[in-house]
Amino acid sequence: MGFDPTAQTDIHNWMHRYVEQRKYAGSALLIHQNGQEAFFHACGRRCIETDLAFQRDSLVRIYSMTKPVTSVALMMLVEQGLFHLDAPVSDFLPEFATMQALVPGATQLNQTEDAPTPSLHQLLTHTSGLSYPFNPGLLPMAMDELDLIFSPKQGPLADRVKVLAGLPLAFQPGSRWEYSVGIDVIGRVIEVVSGKPLDVFLTEHIFRPLGMSETAFSVPEGAGDRFASLYTPLEGDAMALNAAKSGGETLRLVDRAGESPFEAATTFSGGGGLISTIDDYSKFAEMLRNKGTANGARLLGPKTVEFMFRNHLPDDIASMGPQSFAEQPMEGTGFGIGGAVVLNPARTRAPSSVGDYGWGGMASTYFWIDPVNALSTVFFTQLSPSSSYPSRAELKALVHAALVE
Repeated sequence: MGFDPTAQTDIHNWMHRYVEQRKYAGSALLIHQNGQEAFFHACGRRCIETDLAFQRDSLVRIYSMTKPVTSVALMMLVEQGLFHLDAPVSDFLPEFATMQALVPGATQLNQTEDAPTPSLHQLLTHTSGLSYPFNPGLLPMAMDELDLIFSPKQGPLADRVKVLAGLPLAFQPGSRWEYSVGIDVIGRVIEVVSGKPLDVFLTEHIFRPLGMSETAFSVPEGAGDRFASLYTPLEGDAMALNAAKSGGETLRLVDRAGESPFEAATTFSGGGGLISTIDDYSKFAEMLRNKGTANGARLLGPKTVEFMFRNHLPDDIASMGPQSFAEQPMEGTGFGIGGAVVLNPARTRAPSSVGDYGWGGMASTYFWIDPVNALSTVFFTQLSPSSSYPSRAELKALVHAALVE
């Protein structure tokens, strides 16, 4: 296996074209094959306003690429026999003991019926009945009013989760798939079971063993101006997908070093709160590709990682009636523990391998692991929302075109 030099040039040109067309301010791409670095390139700016280059050591908001990290943390506790995935979340968080779900076709938040408490497995696989404020529907509207987005400066995770538990579910657990804050709740479960704040647990059990010294919920001390600025092509809130309106400026500044809530986070969002560098996150991706082991440390057993990479839904995501935003194609794609799994590449309409596992973040970051070709690929940029351009499908096509036997 290897990479065709001509196709590598196509990847370079694609990255530069996104910058030249003012779609992305800058980006970086890192690919490993068989554990060896096969490709790296960075281009553009991490901050347009101060003319700073997007570099290998640039720090970015990885948003929902936090979810696989938190999912690994939970599976580490599962491997210790401390609980099983069918356990109701109320075993750990009693505020979820008595649940209600909106009746089908509800037009008001008080139109509910009794519902079982979601299980840990349903929280991990986005089948719990929870949602996100940027999704359509009654529950997302209520979450938006309460600002239940688990952003960096909202205080202790425990407090946010208790507010969430007071709302009805969008649907009966297990009946549908809807992208949600379920893995933020999982982060709180990890705190309760381990007796440690989520940031401490992740540092001690994942970041330190893997050598991920620049991954945290707050920008690491001494990072200076390496923290990349966040941009959006929207006129208003960069996260407001339901009211998204394109403006004349394709790269409107949203957040920057020196003014960012990520520089002193008080909320440890297991669903979207981490900052990282491309080399740090590649260490995490390589650990998964290598079935739980990297940097001389074994975080998970090989069979546990194989279990995470399987589809945990009855069929693909599309078959479960999703009405929400998602980071991946829904047709031909299932969902494992913490990430999407390719079931049928043709149905996804993007070149890929059966069994590809990965996920993206709201700022258009993306990673995937291709077990067939022994690849881990990590792409970093900083543009929200991630639905602005089809860069992920384009990138997969470029990487597959570069593969030669």
